[in-house]
Amino acid sequence: MLKNIFNTFSNCFKIPELKSRIIFTMVVLAICRLEAFIHIPGLNSARLAEFFKTQSDRGGSALGLYSMFSGGALENCAIGSLGIMPYISATIILQLLTAVVPSLSKMAREEGGRTKLIQYGRYATVLLCLGQGMAMAIGWEHPDAIFGQGIGKLVLDMYDNYIWWYRIQTVILLTSGTMLLMWLGEQITERGIGNGVSLVITIGILARLPQAALGIRDMFFAGAGVEAKWNVGHFIALILLLSGVIAGVIAITQAQRKVPVQYAQRAVGRKVYSGGTSFMPLRVNYAGVMPIIFAQAILMFPQRILLTLGQSWNVPFLSDLARKLSEGAVLYLVLYSLMVLFFSYFWVATQFNELQIADDLKKNGGYIPGVRPGQATSDFLHNSMSRITLAGAVFLVIIAVIPMVLYRLMNMPYQVSQFFGGTSMLITVGVMLDTMRQMESHLLMRHYDGFLKKGKLKGRI
Repeated sequence: MLKNIFNTFSNCFKIPELKSRIIFTMVVLAICRLEAFIHIPGLNSARLAEFFKTQSDRGGSALGLYSMFSGGALENCAIGSLGIMPYISATIILQLLTAVVPSLSKMAREEGGRTKLIQYGRYATVLLCLGQGMAMAIGWEHPDAIFGQGIGKLVLDMYDNYIWWYRIQTVILLTSGTMLLMWLGEQITERGIGNGVSLVITIGILARLPQAALGIRDMFFAGAGVEAKWNVGHFIALILLLSGVIAGVIAITQAQRKVPVQYAQRAVGRKVYSGGTSFMPLRVNYAGVMPIIFAQAILMFPQRILLTLGQSWNVPFLSDLARKLSEGAVLYLVLYSLMVLFFSYFWVATQFNELQIADDLKKNGGYIPGVRPGQATSDFLHNSMSRITLAGAVFLVIIAVIPMVLYRLMNMPYQVSQFFGGTSMLITVGVMLDTMRQMESHLLMRHYDGFLKKGKLKGRI
């Protein structure tokens, strides 16, 4: 099987168009990675990077999430510290507004409306970059309050009397870095292979693989005079767990319920369109990775606020509650799981419009066998999505909890545990599947075999 996969990759470079797209994508992604190493002037980036190396607990904080999506640029005080997150946030906000604002919903259905929405998303990205860039610039001025005690001063002494000049130049550089990443991602989508923005995020996540490799080495090969806590049995169990998680993510990402749709014969003017049978795919994991991101983002703030209030007002109850809300604690896991379930249904409720789908089917002469057109079709789609969304939401909860359990209960290094589930695994596997599908379509057009038998990716249901 591995031989067939290697042969398929070699065939990719036999097709001129596909070869140029792959090379273009790799070059652009390399440029994106450079943003994580170009330091912002006026900051002692080495001091912050050294501090982060000594910190193992970074997973449950907003900084940990930002650091993951920026590919470590935040730790280096680089121009790519904001990463692509402002663009993603702007896109999500517009998607949610489109579901509730009638004018935006109408615009999305009109010709050229999607292009206008994309343009609005770019404007919103600039505004978010300006706000988040200023917050990050001020945060670097007070690193002990943001990152933790023991960092010291990051802003160089030369800016003591020109602090606003430092803030303005930092905001401009951070905004420019994010907009460059957004533009490079769009170029990959247009001229390369795969979804550009998703690949930019994925390459940032995979950039942490060397740190994970060092963590695995420290787990199984302790220093001189120190006995390792992990043995061969643990290694085999971790390999089996990783294989099971990857297989499960592939299966649930590809899983869908195919609802049959029958089209009646109809006449439009002098043309007669014959009927036919098709199907409507209802994805089991319709929300993707969004519920996990929402749950993580919301649970970051209560713990931080309660801890600050408990220490400031000297209230032990608030401090104890803050510790119970730290990542991996029982209360945190319960709330986290419930929020993932809630946001799975919330995302489906805002993005899956069964009324519009039923209306479009009725207008085009389509119907689901055994279900009346109109309201009955809408109710059928609503009930079907509710049932399959439960299965997808439960799977997301399991995948999201696995890294926390490994990190808290089994004392696995965080840089290792994050690759056993959670946001990292879902994004990486989903993007790789999408990229492989696009490469496979080019291969099949030129009569080459795909990555697997019959050119179909396993896991399609």
